[in-house]
Amino acid sequence: MLQPWWSCLSFILLSSVLPCLATGHSFENTAVVRTVELAGSLVHVTTTYAVKALENEASVYTLALAKLQHEKTSWLEAKIKGQSVGLPLEEAGYNAESGVYLYDLQLPKALRTNATTNLVVETVETHATFPWPEQASQKDPQSLKYETDLFVLSPYFTAVQRTKVRSPSPQILSYTTPENLDEFTTEEPVTRSSATIIYGPYHNIVPSSSKEFVTEKQRRITAHYGYDQPVLEVSNLKRTAEISHWGANLNIEDNIHLHNAGPTLKGHFSRLEFQSQSFYGRPSPQMLTGLMLHLPAGVHSVYYYDLIGNVSTSRLRTTPSVQKGSPSTQFSLLELRPRYPLMGGWNYSFTLGWDSPLRDYAGWDQQSGKYIVGVPLMTIIPGAVIDDAEVEIILPEGATDIEYFPPFPALKTDIATHVTYLDTIGRPTISFTYKQLTDKHTGTIFVTYSVPLSAHLKKPLAVAAAFMVIFALGFASKRMDMRIQKK
Repeated sequence: MLQPWWSCLSFILLSSVLPCLATGHSFENTAVVRTVELAGSLVHVTTTYAVKALENEASVYTLALAKLQHEKTSWLEAKIKGQSVGLPLEEAGYNAESGVYLYDLQLPKALRTNATTNLVVETVETHATFPWPEQASQKDPQSLKYETDLFVLSPYFTAVQRTKVRSPSPQILSYTTPENLDEFTTEEPVTRSSATIIYGPYHNIVPSSSKEFVTEKQRRITAHYGYDQPVLEVSNLKRTAEISHWGANLNIEDNIHLHNAGPTLKGHFSRLEFQSQSFYGRPSPQMLTGLMLHLPAGVHSVYYYDLIGNVSTSRLRTTPSVQKGSPSTQFSLLELRPRYPLMGGWNYSFTLGWDSPLRDYAGWDQQSGKYIVGVPLMTIIPGAVIDDAEVEIILPEGATDIEYFPPFPALKTDIATHVTYLDTIGRPTISFTYKQLTDKHTGTIFVTYSVPLSAHLKKPLAVAAAFMVIFALGFASKRMDMRIQKK
């Protein structure tokens, strides 16, 4: 017998609502503590969830991020407290009505009713701060502003919640004091202790990943703080890694476009003021005078130049190569000084490269008969975000059966051919495209490939053929009479 149309409609609506209700009632947050570590271009946020299961065999916990927070987040990782292995995360989609992004977190073990666990969610926000005031002279201090939401959004009921905003120095100029929070607390809504601003504790927060909560009860908070380091951004990075079996060498070259995102310089740059600040050891906080970069151990033939030419204002302290299997805690230290001090709003483009023994990065798999080479994804510039990055790995000529394993997925991957001197058919080149890289995006791109014996012999045969052609041309030129008129 056919059911009335309204019965079918009610069944469909109930089927669509039940998953949401199940999600909202499967867990409860007994406590949520969010810690915001303020800095320059990168802001690290750690949120700890004390979770209690409300039903048996609960194994999927849902995280919620507001739209603005999601746009600024470049790194998201969840772990069980005290463990180092990240948990599987799957993006559940965007709710256009409430403006919330949801992520499903797979717990390593299903929880029984009233069982508890602690989840630690780490995120890195890029371009989350901005200079205020927007302009500053060479003598002025530098201060930044940071904005975020007061409440941590969650599809579950939260018993108690706190937010700690930590400044790199006690110089906090101002911060937001939220109002009309009698529903959540009877104490002061915000307190300050030295360089830490504490919002909360707030009690009995209903599931907040809804349009009603976001529009009626969510608040925006702002922290205005002093920052005595340059705010650095890498607008573009291109890394080229060339593998040479004949030279047993790995050459890495970085083309870097650096930008100082601090307050723009008010007026003109004064060389006299700069020399005076350097003499008294009180440089302007928004001025970049040098960088300390950690290069791999065993590097040699390091070069550094910009658009004008070679830059000699640098210092390198190398360490010997590290044996395979030993901890890679050793590194070479490069003190890099730009040609001119980089003020707020200024740009500086330069090229940095070095050679390394190929044995430090390559290996041979006897079972598959393939080479395995690990190429570092990038060199960290302290405190800087990399907006656009392209990594090219140039393999030996004749490489076949190519496979690659990046530490995290790239936005785009291409395989092309690179032709250079003494090449015949060119070298396979793998390129990876990334955006918004942070200090958490370190890792190694592993590439496996095979090189047949005929490919190894191509280069010496090409060199021998080139010498034979030159010798034949020289021999023929001696036997030919090139004069227009004989004597």
